[in-house]
Amino acid sequence: VHRRILYSMQEMGLRPSAKYQKSAKIVGYAMGNFHPHGDSAIYDSLVRMAQDFSLRYPLVQGQGNFGSIDADAAAAMRYTEARLAPISEQLLADIDKDTVNFRDNYDSSHQEPVVLPTRIPNLLINGSMGIAVGMATNIPPHNLGEVLDALAHLIENKDADVKELTQFVKGPDFPTGGIIYNDKDILNAYATGRGPLLMRGQADIIENKKNFQIIISEIPYQVNKSELIIKIADLVKEKKIEGIKDVRDESDKDGLRIAIDLKQDAFPRKVLNQLFKYTELQKSFHFNMLALVDGVQPQIMGLKGLLEKFIDHRREVVVRRTKFELQKAKDRAHILEGLKKALDHIDEIIKLIRASESKDDAFNNLIKKFKFSDKQANAILEMKLQALAGLERKKINDELKEKLELIIRLEDLLVSPKKILGVVKDEFKEIREKYGDERKTKVIKSALKEIGEDELMPEEDSLFMVTHSGYIKRM
Repeated sequence: VHRRILYSMQEMGLRPSAKYQKSAKIVGYAMGNFHPHGDSAIYDSLVRMAQDFSLRYPLVQGQGNFGSIDADAAAAMRYTEARLAPISEQLLADIDKDTVNFRDNYDSSHQEPVVLPTRIPNLLINGSMGIAVGMATNIPPHNLGEVLDALAHLIENKDADVKELTQFVKGPDFPTGGIIYNDKDILNAYATGRGPLLMRGQADIIENKKNFQIIISEIPYQVNKSELIIKIADLVKEKKIEGIKDVRDESDKDGLRIAIDLKQDAFPRKVLNQLFKYTELQKSFHFNMLALVDGVQPQIMGLKGLLEKFIDHRREVVVRRTKFELQKAKDRAHILEGLKKALDHIDEIIKLIRASESKDDAFNNLIKKFKFSDKQANAILEMKLQALAGLERKKINDELKEKLELIIRLEDLLVSPKKILGVVKDEFKEIREKYGDERKTKVIKSALKEIGEDELMPEEDSLFMVTHSGYIKRM
């Protein structure tokens, strides 16, 4: 559905520089031409692609209410507007150059791409979550710059192992930030494609004049902020967490902020440990990197396997694009050679055309007398008189020279697998410079110590008494 939405928006001309259009129009186009599965499924996917807290690199630019991290629903599709995000152009680049296979749509009235010729590894940078029949996938989002660096390194060093690749890909990079722990868990998940990873929100203890405050500025991925606040309030009511005076949501356009005021006699570190233990401020992300290999075979893949498959995809796209451009250059050179030859014998050709009874007759006479091909003969008959001017003749000669040089360069590229990979690597570098950014999620290499009962108990002076009859009492 994501592929069909992006392709529909491309077909509608909704590029990043275009005017926004109603989401209902996009949904109608996608449903009518490519995805006959109900408008809500398409609109929900379109909305998710525009949310910066759901996707690390949103693929759609939305205008209007596209929902919030509190799980507020987006406005109806008749109210919102959308267009492609700049990074989406990299997913659709060169789609018109025979780079990917197309197939019939559901009623054979249109052709749709089987895959996109993407220059960015979208499966890794935006992750994927889904449940199918008898299988599920859970791939976390990653930092684009890190993944592109790892791809470039793998092109240069085919035998690089997962440990080497984790020098570039430090770990998942969630759109909501947060902290992840234990590089051993990260390495294990990348090596096997499976495994849990511990995430925590960013929480800081701040000392005010009167009391202490806990400020939460980042929450773990896919945690609902309003539900987290309700859960904290419920735990305070149930007296599972003691020492909290007030909880407020102070989030605004500048970012997320949950302020927790503590009582004067509270122990801030103990309260924070209780929040990690009893709420989703700390949770696990379970890697399950299941992907469809070659569009048919579901496979659990490690980091290296996913990167290798993407390099294979890019290599195929570059080869197909080069063949397409080569054929186009040869066709144009063929026409230009005909025009050049015609200009060299222009007087005879004009005489021959004037003597012909019809266009078809002139066409046949040109082929017969000058051995032109069908395409060349057509081009000569459609040639304008301005082509006889000196500068126009020079333009034809210059363009022919340029095309012949391009043909040599493209043929040289096609016979060298190493040069093809060089082109792939250069494109990765170009995209990294354009779209690379700092990671949002911090990585702590050491493992996180399990929060035990002793870390949840407040430190306070107590008086213990034992009665004659064996009762124990604490004050």
